[in-house]
Amino acid sequence: MANYTEILEAREDGVLTLTLNRPDRLNAWTGTMQAEMREAIIAAGNDASVRCIVITGAGRGFCAGADMDGLQTIQSGDEDRSSAAPDDAIDASTFADGLGPDVTKHFAGRFAYLFACPKPIIAAINGPCAGIGFVFSLYSDLRFAAKDAKFTTAFAQRGLIAEHGVSWLLPRLIGEANALDILFTARKFLGDEAAEMGLVNAALDGAELMDHVYGVAKHLATQVSPRSVAIMKRQVRAAYFQTFGEALSRADHEMLESFATADFKEGVASFVERRAPKFTGR
Repeated sequence: MANYTEILEAREDGVLTLTLNRPDRLNAWTGTMQAEMREAIIAAGNDASVRCIVITGAGRGFCAGADMDGLQTIQSGDEDRSSAAPDDAIDASTFADGLGPDVTKHFAGRFAYLFACPKPIIAAINGPCAGIGFVFSLYSDLRFAAKDAKFTTAFAQRGLIAEHGVSWLLPRLIGEANALDILFTARKFLGDEAAEMGLVNAALDGAELMDHVYGVAKHLATQVSPRSVAIMKRQVRAAYFQTFGEALSRADHEMLESFATADFKEGVASFVERRAPKFTGR
């Protein structure tokens, strides 16, 4: 494992857990944290032993937004504003798997690698989730939150705008009315409300959150085909830019491809033999 300074790595049962690790600052986002998270997820996406990725925060927070020291540097003019939004574009070769449609032509920018990663990514939102931390969580495939976790978009109260594609993502997740509400007001709301509006898959008691998340992650790591999940993930994201006919044509192509795979054979065999599957991703 890499020697990171602002995130932690742990592996168990095919699940890679990445923990934002600045608990004294509620895991406020920095350039170092961004670079380390990107490196870790790209590495995991290309590692056959990793079947699922969980992201959470150390201590009592998930990510309280951008580190204020960095924002003050930008405000003072001591730093070029362009460095606050680096070009982190990826291309199809970043993940050398050839699974599913290429989504990199549609999704670019700081967090594009999360959508392109072939592994399912789960955000376990254990505490405050604000600003860029809020946006980062939206690029996960599944989100679970503690009932008392506090959310806020924060941007309008900082004189900022809907950053990093959130104006496109948020209405598709929770509807335009809810999206404009939490963007315009920057109000704080809890995990229970996040679940009600569809921002997270479920809100749980804090003591139950990680056990639930690891249960879902272990199921994804052991009970379903990693090849199937990778292709489905990209099918869904690519479909935002396709007609129904185009999505159907792509699905027909992928289905024919899947018939020749070892995972298809194993999926049928394990069902007929009434045993747990042993998927290889091939």
